[in-house]
Amino acid sequence: MSHESVKAVFSDSVNHIASNISLYVVDPGKDLTRNRKMGAANLISFMVSCGSSSTRLELLDFFDMDPNAPSASAYNQQRVKLKPDALEAVFHQFNSSVLAMEKNSSCRFLAADGSTFTFFSKPSFSTPEYFVSEGHSDKGFYSMHLNALYDLQRHTYTDALIQPVHQKDEFRAFCDMVDRHVPLPDTRDVFIGDRGYCSYNNMAHVTEKNQYFLFRTKDIYSKGLVANFDFPDADSFDIQVNVTLVRSHKKTIPVKEGFYKRFVDAAASFDYVAYGSLDTYDLSFRIVRFPISDGSYECLVTNLQAEEFPSERIKLLYHARWAIEGSFRKLKYTIGLSNFHTYRPECIKQEIWAKLIAYNITEVLINHTIIKKGNTKYEYKVNFSMAAHICRVFLRLTTEKDSLDVMSLLCREMIPLRNERQYPRLKTAHFRKPRYFLYRAA
Repeated sequence: MSHESVKAVFSDSVNHIASNISLYVVDPGKDLTRNRKMGAANLISFMVSCGSSSTRLELLDFFDMDPNAPSASAYNQQRVKLKPDALEAVFHQFNSSVLAMEKNSSCRFLAADGSTFTFFSKPSFSTPEYFVSEGHSDKGFYSMHLNALYDLQRHTYTDALIQPVHQKDEFRAFCDMVDRHVPLPDTRDVFIGDRGYCSYNNMAHVTEKNQYFLFRTKDIYSKGLVANFDFPDADSFDIQVNVTLVRSHKKTIPVKEGFYKRFVDAAASFDYVAYGSLDTYDLSFRIVRFPISDGSYECLVTNLQAEEFPSERIKLLYHARWAIEGSFRKLKYTIGLSNFHTYRPECIKQEIWAKLIAYNITEVLINHTIIKKGNTKYEYKVNFSMAAHICRVFLRLTTEKDSLDVMSLLCREMIPLRNERQYPRLKTAHFRKPRYFLYRAA
């Protein structure tokens, strides 16, 4: 796939939404209907290509230093008319178009995780569910939580769901994303999550889609999900268990032979059996336990078949989940999602979706860059930071008439792969204040 075809797919996605803009504006039939420089298509394209400079500087770059470029005030007046749903629709349209042009593999590995984004706002713009006052700022700050699914092979986000920080529910978000996920033809989807995603409800939602899960869980000696099973005497094992989930304490509820009965209380979510009902739900999964480097043990649950996915492959597959953690860092500090250009929560959502699109476009271009292998010590990959800047310039209006060989530029921006390097993980997360809005308001 060439860089011209990637931009064509993006432009088609934007134009498709712009042609139905009445579905994505606050006042249908009125908003964004006039022919202006900052119309619907340019508005969306600008958000996706926008960097971390002030709004005025970004507008001058986008319109190629045109003295008649829209002002920051004109841009802000236009953007409040647009719902975040428009950027979300472009995100899904672009993803589906790219997938249709690429060859599918037999398995697709999707990592699930979440990250919180902080920003400054005003009480007149924001509602209390976004406000956080933890002493990091004299005036406090505001936060949103992004839940995402990340394709570990293509290195792109496949879906996302944004929640106010005080309404954060990663379990519910995961179930919603799994339910609306459309599997590719002849492809098995494997949803991978850390310990915060391991629940019977999440397992059931994946199973109902006829797909697969791989979750980390608390160890067998805890009071977690895998406690009180009959385990082998060995410290490491790979066993199959069958459970019958019940939500009533009545002893007359039948349980199949060889199944463990597990009670799901009222505080736990389970969407397929109502609390107090005599109905049951059967689940089958493997429990895989193995040692890790520090002498402790890790425990995983999965419904993947042992013949195709033995314990060693399961271990490597879960380790690959770490890529989504690295993607959040790139999204915040390289793509620029820590530098917002607005106080309004609805406009913050616009920018989150826009940066997700920019991230995916950058990774698609990197994926299709041909890297020549020479007689060198290391293998090489494209420098993501440089690729993000090249992609940002490439998406501006001026590149429609200028020739820009993106693939050649990317081939010149290589860094060595040093997978043997390991660094200790910090026990406490380092809080970074959001950059104050006035820094970019020039």
